[in-house]
Amino acid sequence: MSRTAFLVAGIVFILGFFIGSYDLLAAENWAQWRGVRNTGFAENSRPPVSWSEESNIRWKVAIDGSGSSTPIIYGDRVFILTAIDTGIVDPTRAKPEDQPMRVFGIKHPNTEHQFLTICLDRQTGQELWREIAVQKVPHEGHHGDNDFASASPVVHDNKVFVWFGSAGLFCYDLDGLLLWKRDLGEVKMGAALGEGCSPVVHNGRVIVVRDHQGQSSIEALDSSTGKTYWKKHRDEGNAWATPVIAEYGGRVQVITCASNLVRSYNLEDGTLIWQCGGLTGNATPCPILDGSHVIVMSGYQGHSVMRIPITEEGDLTDADKVVWKHQRGTPYVPSPVLFDGMLFYNQSNQGIWTVLDATSGKIVMDRTRLPGISNMYSSPVAANGRIYVTGRNGLTLVLKPGTNLSIESSNRLDERFDASPSIAGDELYLRGEKFLYCIAK
Repeated sequence: MSRTAFLVAGIVFILGFFIGSYDLLAAENWAQWRGVRNTGFAENSRPPVSWSEESNIRWKVAIDGSGSSTPIIYGDRVFILTAIDTGIVDPTRAKPEDQPMRVFGIKHPNTEHQFLTICLDRQTGQELWREIAVQKVPHEGHHGDNDFASASPVVHDNKVFVWFGSAGLFCYDLDGLLLWKRDLGEVKMGAALGEGCSPVVHNGRVIVVRDHQGQSSIEALDSSTGKTYWKKHRDEGNAWATPVIAEYGGRVQVITCASNLVRSYNLEDGTLIWQCGGLTGNATPCPILDGSHVIVMSGYQGHSVMRIPITEEGDLTDADKVVWKHQRGTPYVPSPVLFDGMLFYNQSNQGIWTVLDATSGKIVMDRTRLPGISNMYSSPVAANGRIYVTGRNGLTLVLKPGTNLSIESSNRLDERFDASPSIAGDELYLRGEKFLYCIAK
């Protein structure tokens, strides 16, 4: 072997070593809402396939208050958000029983709530610290199936970024020391349904999307100080879709889903790169990056799923740039999972299952009933060649991918589950209405 060839081989080996080490490190963590690549797929993880209240439960810990944020796992710690009603009445606020009847019976609270971050030991579930970000009366209520702690935190660069929406944005170190905080103002959600879009962090910037009935916006803040880099107004109503980060042609894109337009912003200065119409109302599922394309979907008052190139500029709505599109069977609240070139998702908030070839859009399995699951809000996740789907009734089905529905196991816990699961290492984390479970052999 020549000296040049030897050096090249050495460089390739070293790069492969570091890439492999990165993948293994990433497999040990679930640092943001949909995992390391924002696809819902945990690479190199092997969580249990079967469990119950009596088996394969490493620990089960009660979480006081209410919240449906996803557990975030980083290193030897687990981070979770909750909101606790203190019962302290603000006499200047109208009592719930004296308020007008709103849709879904939603009432605005008149009591102070504590907005908390809780950190647990990953091995034992023991509480390491808790910090009250703020204690205040929420300015609006929420849907009965929502709560005041539904946005998931993000861990990046050894910082924990916590977003309580109208109650504020907070940044802690891993030991719970508050580094900075920002009050970004109150929003007016249509029908007071509540907030829930999670932040994303990339290249030293925290991105927050706020789509509501007032002036919607997207804002990028310095992750070290909380200072605003840029802020752009958006012509959108209610939406809850967490954005995704993509890179192409030397630019970092922030891709957002909403009812009017899917938009791509330049992370550097917020300029619009491309946009595309075609989704339905109340967009909630987060976009998924697949190479040089992004897959977006929505499922309220209609259904839509599209594959859009991120390589274009301008308005793509009527430019014949959308690779494929379907208009049935898409989710309202849950996000899809992308695994092994296949896209898996449910219909509306129901246990009706569809599988597509992500590249071609070809239907692999069309709207098949998931036995035992009637309703679901949590998003499916994937690991070790399997898909994990959790219903609100506490049942999790472990599916094998294929053209026909293949159920490897059915696992029930004594809880209601609305939060999406996390997978880190060989552990599955499920947050119920009252308890957080670490499921491991």
